[in-house]
Amino acid sequence: MSEKKNGQGMGPLLRGILCVAIGAAIWFIPAPDGVGPQAWGLLAVFIATIAGFILQPMPIGAIAIIACTLLPLLGIMKAGEALAGFSNTTIWLIVSAFMFAEGFIKTGLGKRISYLLLSRFGKSSLRVAYVMSAADFIIAPFTPSNTARGGGIIYPIIRSVTAAIGADAESGKNRRTGAFLMFSAYAAVITSACIFLTGASNNVLCNTLAQEIFGTSIGWGAWFAACIIPGLILSIATPYLLYKLIDPELKETPETMQLAREELSRMGAMTGKEKILCVIFASALVLWATGSIHHIDSAFVALLGLSAMLLTRILDWSDITKQHGAWDVLVWMGVLVNMAAYLSKFGLMKWFAGAMSAQFAGMPWMTMLIVLSLVYTFAHYLLASNSAHIMALFAAFATILVSAGAPVLGVLILLGALCNSASFLTHYGCGVTPIFFGAGFMGQGQWWKIGFIVTVLHIVVWMGVGLPVMKVLGML
Repeated sequence: MSEKKNGQGMGPLLRGILCVAIGAAIWFIPAPDGVGPQAWGLLAVFIATIAGFILQPMPIGAIAIIACTLLPLLGIMKAGEALAGFSNTTIWLIVSAFMFAEGFIKTGLGKRISYLLLSRFGKSSLRVAYVMSAADFIIAPFTPSNTARGGGIIYPIIRSVTAAIGADAESGKNRRTGAFLMFSAYAAVITSACIFLTGASNNVLCNTLAQEIFGTSIGWGAWFAACIIPGLILSIATPYLLYKLIDPELKETPETMQLAREELSRMGAMTGKEKILCVIFASALVLWATGSIHHIDSAFVALLGLSAMLLTRILDWSDITKQHGAWDVLVWMGVLVNMAAYLSKFGLMKWFAGAMSAQFAGMPWMTMLIVLSLVYTFAHYLLASNSAHIMALFAAFATILVSAGAPVLGVLILLGALCNSASFLTHYGCGVTPIFFGAGFMGQGQWWKIGFIVTVLHIVVWMGVGLPVMKVLGML
């Protein structure tokens, strides 16, 4: 289903031709008054690249390389300018955080944290949901991929729990209990992604685009300060809401505690590498949270942690080179963000802001923020990737709002968080969604219905609590 929503009912060749046609159409349309030929040519390549990211006639890293190569060949940018995006420190923050995730998986620390919490607090299905939320909250700052965190750590654990309590999707036994636990675990992954700047790569993409387009970005600690209160409210409210909506057959689940104890017994005592990783983990958190005091760039805090893992042999260089997801992000994000930056430098964003301001003249920016945020969120029905969502919509929506007078930081955080929240809407909402949906405890109709309700809850909390918190913090 997700493939069809991405236009992949067509073959790769047809999808590729469509992307080229989109770019060519823009290229040959006369540029509007006030827009130079360089800016218009770059826009054509940029839109074609985004179309390629959404339709995916080939891997997005390959599309990015082709786009980067075309820029100097078409005379749009110099060679050095086309490659400038790879020096962006925020992108290296994401690359380093991917390596942290590998450390959690390779040492088993992520599983140990989860099973330790379950062994002590997992005696009821509702408590299990809260335990998985807490476990994901602890791991999330260092796993900027929902797919890596949810699919590699959280899903295998919650799948073991459903098996232990006798929930079986095929036979229908304790099906509602399985559905509750599975969707709650998925909700934990998405909610944590909202709370931490490094909880999802699309958050960093938002931040980087804001830096390149508006010259303003946010630090790890400031993002956390703005998002922790609404995030905790959602972490508490969502499992309870799901508990009421799904009504699991099993209220008490002592089997979960026994399963967790058995898994911990198999794992044995905490290894030296796990203990070292705990120290590195805590140190990085402290350094990120106190960035305004020591002024060490967040990316270099992450690189410092990565260096420590290499020196202590928690990871070796082969582990680093095998992180295809991290290097893929480096390539496509470096190219895309760089193109967005030069669209701003070439004056296209200034022209667009002026044109949009005229269209929305007289409307208060707060009203615009609410209305456009709703459109922005529910547009995710047409998308199957949070990064594609940001690439397709963030720059345009943010430019409209900022040109109307909305503060950059408030727009950045709200649109960043709502992109994650929109993942609930469908069973193909982001990379990790099909994994949890694939467990088979919920049909598509039920998933969409409950996902819509949870998304509405997120919207209400982000606007009703998140915006006031940002105002108190001086971000709105």
